[in-house]
Amino acid sequence: MVDNAYTLLRELKEKARDEGIPIMTDEGIDFLTTFVIKYQINNVLEIGTAVGYSAISMSLANPKLKITTIERDETRYLEAVKNIKKFNLENRITLLFNDALDVKLDDEFDLIFIDAAKGQNQKFFEKFEKLLSKDGFIITDNMKFHGYVDKDESEIKNRNLRGLVRKIKDYKKFLEENEEFKTKFYDLGDGLAVSTRG
Repeated sequence: MVDNAYTLLRELKEKARDEGIPIMTDEGIDFLTTFVIKYQINNVLEIGTAVGYSAISMSLANPKLKITTIERDETRYLEAVKNIKKFNLENRITLLFNDALDVKLDDEFDLIFIDAAKGQNQKFFEKFEKLLSKDGFIITDNMKFHGYVDKDESEIKNRNLRGLVRKIKDYKKFLEENEEFKTKFYDLGDGLAVSTRG
């Protein structure tokens, strides 16, 4: 690990926020890194790398952690490659440039972290749940989606945004009614869901 890792991480966070790149809130990242330590998570699949902020944060929280992370946006992927090099984490973070729905993996993961295209959450969950270890966790970010999910749909003027909010609500219902998984919802950051096999 590089000596000034936490200074670099703060700079990475500030740059992402200045550029309007969606990264986890401070509260959300604190929850995630504490979770990784508490449950001794050693192997993570992350769907949605963005610029690598959450993958790097998790890696710094647990020096044994290995992460496979998927990003389909080329600009963000290339930025993440640069950032991961800066932290000397290339041997612990594997970056895949692809659409997650097209990726074929057969590894087993202690944690699957879904933080990508919100309208695809259920597809990601259903595709990757088979890769989850017996006592593993699936964490989904942005369950509140900047407060829009709690709003009355008639208050949301933008049609695309309304459609997206409806998909997040459908996904929440899917989690609540899923007989194989139990899900706890946390009102932290932008809303988090933690699913474990029931």
